[in-house]
Amino acid sequence: MDNTIVIVGGILLGIIIGFIVAKVLERNNASKVIKSAKKSASAILKEAKSEGESIKKDKILQAKEKFIELKSEHEKVINSRDKKMADAEKRTRDKESQLSGELSKSKKLNDGLEEKVKDYNHRLEVIEKKQEEVDRLHRSQIEQLEVISSLSAEDAKAQLVESLKGEAKNDAMAYIQSTIEESKLTAQQEAKKIIINTIQRIGTEEAVDNCVSVFNIESDDVKGRIIGREGRNIRAIEAATGVEIIVDDTPEAIILSCFDSVRREIARLSLHKLVTDGRIHPARIEEVVQKTTKQIEQEIIEVGKRTIIDLGIHNLHPELIKMVGRMKYRSSYGQNLLQHSREVAKLCGIMAAELGLNPKMAKRAGLLHDIGKVPDAEADMETPHAILGMQWAEKFGEKDDVCNAIGAHHDEIEMKSLLAPIVQVCDAISGARPGARRQVLDSYIQRLKDLEDIAFGFGGVKKAYAIQAGRELRVIVESEKVDDQKAADLSFSISQKIQTDMTYPGQVKVTVIRETRAVNIAK
Repeated sequence: MDNTIVIVGGILLGIIIGFIVAKVLERNNASKVIKSAKKSASAILKEAKSEGESIKKDKILQAKEKFIELKSEHEKVINSRDKKMADAEKRTRDKESQLSGELSKSKKLNDGLEEKVKDYNHRLEVIEKKQEEVDRLHRSQIEQLEVISSLSAEDAKAQLVESLKGEAKNDAMAYIQSTIEESKLTAQQEAKKIIINTIQRIGTEEAVDNCVSVFNIESDDVKGRIIGREGRNIRAIEAATGVEIIVDDTPEAIILSCFDSVRREIARLSLHKLVTDGRIHPARIEEVVQKTTKQIEQEIIEVGKRTIIDLGIHNLHPELIKMVGRMKYRSSYGQNLLQHSREVAKLCGIMAAELGLNPKMAKRAGLLHDIGKVPDAEADMETPHAILGMQWAEKFGEKDDVCNAIGAHHDEIEMKSLLAPIVQVCDAISGARPGARRQVLDSYIQRLKDLEDIAFGFGGVKKAYAIQAGRELRVIVESEKVDDQKAADLSFSISQKIQTDMTYPGQVKVTVIRETRAVNIAK
């Protein structure tokens, strides 16, 4: 028991002694750490103080430099203001001196003007006195003359005026008469000179269009292929183009007959394509004719464009360009309408230049003067071509002088500008050339057109062609609108209409064709 107590006491004593020793060691370590921290803190404070002093010195230097810079700028501003004030003061002094000089000059001028006014008033008084004296002397002289001549001044003046009036009237009449006679002689001479010079400077071919075209072929074997089995190919070509095809004994040639040169050209080109391709049958014929028709329409536009470019005409409406191109396939009294219009345009340009007018405007009027001769199917055929052309020109934005020249070149309306007589004269010059026109051909073509127009006047008519030189009228009707009975009635009605409305030699055969087609497409 005692040993146990001793052991426990020893253990407790050892623990106490260890604790005391640990505390002592810990205190020694803490004092060392504190000393080292104090040393670090003092070093940091010294370093911070030194850095603060350097920053302070830098800021002070920067502040001094900024102050010096602001001071120099302020001094510059003050110096510039002082300079401006000095300049303003100098200008003010100069103006004051200038104003004082001008005031002195104006004072001198006023003094001189006052002196001149006084002198002028004095002279005016003297002149008035002299005028009164002259008037008095004049009156006394008139009174003395009246006493001597036993006539008053008014009577003498009236007699003198009457005598002078008669002499002046006689002289004026003689001068006017001589001037008129001289003007007439000179005007005739000048007009002849201008017309002769204009005609001499234009040279064109005198060509007359025919109503027949010859289609050349390589051999007569092609004729049979063109005719087809039982003539179906040639009938299809005639129905599609409206052109009569004459296949006779002429070697290596087929004759195309039609008064309309556009249809004739379409038939010629279509035949050329068919013969070249080798496939000739009704379906192919219709296809080729449609394509050729579109090609001719495009060619008409190209011809119109080339024509206006050659003549130097600009800014022409596209519809008018198309009408100009369509003239290529029209004739006037046998004269090609496009060649005639080109010739008239050139003549108008030369004549206008000779007279000192605008040659470009004159060319424009000359080219367009006959556009009324190429109407479309919907145009009023009874309207004179000059009036119809003027209406189209107005519709498509042409100037008033050009429109008046187009409408007045056959005296349908009054001429309002100098272009109108120029176009009229040049149209007569172009048409008066020997061999340029043929009256019989034009009346023949007009008769064929009248035949077709009569057929189009009936309902259900799709196409109408005058063939066999006007001895036959072939009418193609719409099968949906006209049945077989109506086709027979239509043929009789057209023949009666032709018999009552037209005068023609021989007989006219009216053939009405009604065709029904059923078309389907296999896909």
